[in-house]
Amino acid sequence: MLAFLSLTFVQRAFVAGSFIAALCAVLGLFLVLKRMSMIGDGLSHVSFGAIAIGMLLGIYPFYVAVPIVMAASLGILSITERTRLFGDAAIGIVSAVGISLGVVLASVSGGFNVDLMSYLFGNILTISTLELLVAVVLSVIVLAVVYFFFYDLVSSTFDEEYANTTGVATGLVNRILVILTAVVVVLSVKMVGIMLVSALLTLPPVTSLVLVKGFKSAMLVSVMLAVASVILGIMASYFMDLPTGATIVLVNALFFAAAMLERRLSSKK
Repeated sequence: MLAFLSLTFVQRAFVAGSFIAALCAVLGLFLVLKRMSMIGDGLSHVSFGAIAIGMLLGIYPFYVAVPIVMAASLGILSITERTRLFGDAAIGIVSAVGISLGVVLASVSGGFNVDLMSYLFGNILTISTLELLVAVVLSVIVLAVVYFFFYDLVSSTFDEEYANTTGVATGLVNRILVILTAVVVVLSVKMVGIMLVSALLTLPPVTSLVLVKGFKSAMLVSVMLAVASVILGIMASYFMDLPTGATIVLVNALFFAAAMLERRLSSKK
């Protein structure tokens, strides 16, 4: 075990994974309560197209993905606000465009190469020192923004109309939330892959809501579960030779199943 923990790439994975998991847990709770949890799925598909653009142009994919996914998140919000479409329909439209663009660009560039496939399914054990630094810096910035706008975010999440009457700029708050989500989605792609990002944004918050009452308690439990799932998932994937991203998600699924079982047993007492 000590030899495992002394491995540099494992240490990088633990640090980056813990920061990203905490972000997903915090933002995911807002998204779940606002019934916007599927936005992670839509934005992850957009990131696939953005990453393909970066690879086609020979630019580091992260630099291309962040602004494009941010723009897509604002596009989803704009479609929802300016049309009669529900949020899930807007997410579906943007998601379809993003994934289609990625497939076309991958085909033009000669097919799905190994790098592009690694983004589909993720592998945080391959994270570089530069990617670790970017993940930590952006995580700190996102958490600082959430802290600064915390009460506005909470107010807007539970009752947007009331928040408007109290002077909260709900339009601005919603845009801040989706932009932060876009950043987190791009960061999460390296950890669990494009196909599983939405699970990381959904499972820890939902599990916490099953276990505890109160928003702050749910947020704390959500963060703890998310970080624990990353640590256990990385260890299990390394020793059992399993895909890291999928293993992290399965650990989260086990936490959710255990929470549901605990609630059921408690209700019978």
